[in-house]
Amino acid sequence: MEILIFIFGLVIGSFLNSIIYRLQAGESFLFKRSFCPHCKHKLGWQDLIPLLSFLILRGKCRYCHQKISLQYPLVEFTTATIFLLLVNIFTTVNLFPLLYFLIISCFLIIIFVYDLKYYIIPDKIIYPAIGVTFLYNIFYSYFVLHSTYYILYSIYSAFGAAAFFLAIVLVSRGKWMGVGDIKLAFFMGLFLGWPNILVALFLAFFIGAIMGIGLILVHRKSLRSEVPFGPFLVVGTFIALFWGQNVIHWYLNLF
Repeated sequence: MEILIFIFGLVIGSFLNSIIYRLQAGESFLFKRSFCPHCKHKLGWQDLIPLLSFLILRGKCRYCHQKISLQYPLVEFTTATIFLLLVNIFTTVNLFPLLYFLIISCFLIIIFVYDLKYYIIPDKIIYPAIGVTFLYNIFYSYFVLHSTYYILYSIYSAFGAAAFFLAIVLVSRGKWMGVGDIKLAFFMGLFLGWPNILVALFLAFFIGAIMGIGLILVHRKSLRSEVPFGPFLVVGTFIALFWGQNVIHWYLNLF
C-alpha cells in the first residue's frame, strides 16, 4: 500500500510540475500535451514516467539533449513523500479529511515552487486554497464536531496572521513583504488554526533568517537582495502540520 501511495504521489507531483510551468506561461494544463520547454517537441509516454524517465534520460531531453530542470524530479519525489507522511499520520481518519489534506498539500507545493522561481504567489492558486479550506472548516465544525469553535478559531487565526503581515508590509512600504505573503498568511491561519499558526510563523522566520545569513556568507545574496518568503512559510506550514504539537510541547517543557 505504501508503494502504491508513493507512486500515486509521484504521478501527482508530475502533474503539479505541469501546472507550475503552464500557469506561468498562461497555458491550459488539462487539454494540452506535455512538451520540452527547450525544443517544444511533444513528449511521448516514455518521457513522462515520474522520476524514472529523468533517471533513464540522465537529466536530458531525449530530442534536443538540453538539461531537464531538477525541479521536476524534486517536486515529484517531495509530493510522494508528503503524501506518504499524510497517509501514515491520518490513517485513523476517514477518506474525506485525508483527501482534503492531500489537496491542500498540492496547493502548498505549487506555491513553494512558483514563489521560489517567479517571486510571486499566484492568485489562481491561493484563492482556491482559501476557498477549499474555509468550506472544509465549516463542514468539520458543523457536521463532525457539532460546534462553531473550530471555524471561529481558524478565522481568528487567519485574520491575526494576515494583520501581522499587513503591519510588516505597511511599515516597510512593501520592501520586506508583499501582498501575496498577506494572502498566504491568511490561508495558513485558516488551515492550521491556533496555536499551530504560531509554530508555522516562528519556524518560517527562523528558517528564513538562517538561510538568508547563509546566502550572504557565501556571497549569493546581499542585504538588499530580494528573497521570496513564501517558500519559508510553506515549509513552516508543513512542519506545523506534521509536528506542530510536538514543537509546542517541547517549547513548554523548557519552562
